Amino acid sequence: MVTGKCQCGAIRYEVDGQPAHSAICHCADCRASSGAPMVGWALFEEGQVRIEGEAVRYQSSELATRHFCGTCGTGLFYTNPTIFPGGIDIQTSTLDDPDSFPPQAHIQLAEAQGWVRHMHDLPKFDRFPGEE
Repeated sequence: MVTGKCQCGAIRYEVDGQPAHSAICHCADCRASSGAPMVGWALFEEGQVRIEGEAVRYQSSELATRHFCGTCGTGLFYTNPTIFPGGIDIQTSTLDDPDSFPPQAHIQLAEAQGWVRHMHDLPKFDRFPGEE
């Protein structure tokens, strides 16, 4: 069993088993809802997921629903009955151990920001530059 929660802890969840897939999504909808250049997801069957607390739902497109904490605003889940019937995508950064389901692929690269393909060439720092 793997656990996770929103930032404030008002919504907690548990998942059993392995996800159908785990990926980094670059689509414009994920970017807009998260305020980040990409979002990590792990897809589970709804029966594998137990949620405590009530998430707020936002229909971000005709079929897609995003679920987030109404207190702290943390994005948690994504459902889409057409693309993932019976499935629930979990944002992997909300896992208590975010390394539990490492990404297996990048998806929606057609919508990625232009600089993403070269981001691994940028300088790297363990902390803020000058604080090391």
